[in-house]
Amino acid sequence: MSDSISVRPATLEDAAALAATIAAAFEQYRGKLVPESGAFGETADNIGRQLKSGAGALIAERNGQVLACVMTEMQEGDLYFGRLAVLPQARGLGLAKRLIEAVEEEARRRGLPGVRLGVRVVLTGNQRLFGSLGYVETSREPHPGFDYPTSINMRKALSFSSLSQALERPPAKA
Repeated sequence: MSDSISVRPATLEDAAALAATIAAAFEQYRGKLVPESGAFGETADNIGRQLKSGAGALIAERNGQVLACVMTEMQEGDLYFGRLAVLPQARGLGLAKRLIEAVEEEARRRGLPGVRLGVRVVLTGNQRLFGSLGYVETSREPHPGFDYPTSINMRKALSFSSLSQALERPPAKA
């Protein structure tokens, strides 16, 4: 077996592993986010329904063990990613950055103009990571029931490395 880490699209059979990875990675935020993260409500059934309805996911794994994942879906003509999750024992390996780069590559493959994400206002370290990768704040908004911003929306406009690469891309699906 190879000890190298690979990134691949998730399948419906990965729903339980996705839910477990998200739960383990987000545990550090339990009781620290107001409102509580919706990640705590993710289940294998819920993720399976999302995947069946057109959402996507990417998994970073080593020797068949899931170390990190991210969920994707179309939003406002861009590819949106959320639930970026890295297991505590796999942090420091660059997996978050690697998954974000894979999301961006998928968006380019689809011919999409950008990638979007949402991050909590209080998670300044995550904001710095996204900013270092070229994401810029587009707006702030409150979660339902709050009268102050609790979330920051960020976006990165994608560029193609060459005109011929852009012309080879299939048109974006509506």
